[in-house]
Amino acid sequence: MSMKRTNVYADPEDLAIIKAAAKRRGISEAEIIRQGIHLAAMANRVWDEPLFSRTFEGAGRTLDRSEVRDTVADAVRHETEAGTAA
Repeated sequence: MSMKRTNVYADPEDLAIIKAAAKRRGISEAEIIRQGIHLAAMANRVWDEPLFSRTFEGAGRTLDRSEVRDTVADAVRHETEAGTAA
């Protein structure tokens, strides 16, 4: 993987924690910082698709537990049957 160098300012206490963790885990401080950057990048990513892109027809009221279970089971059964027919 290609890397790009950057400079950042960090709190000395955070750096001390990273230094201790790197020593304890037997990895470099840079690796811990790269992991943190990756987590920050993923937490702030804007996804191309909405989390829920599917819509379902509803009954116009709140379903009870058995109705939800039956509806989900029917949807799974339908998708399974469609997948085996292909």
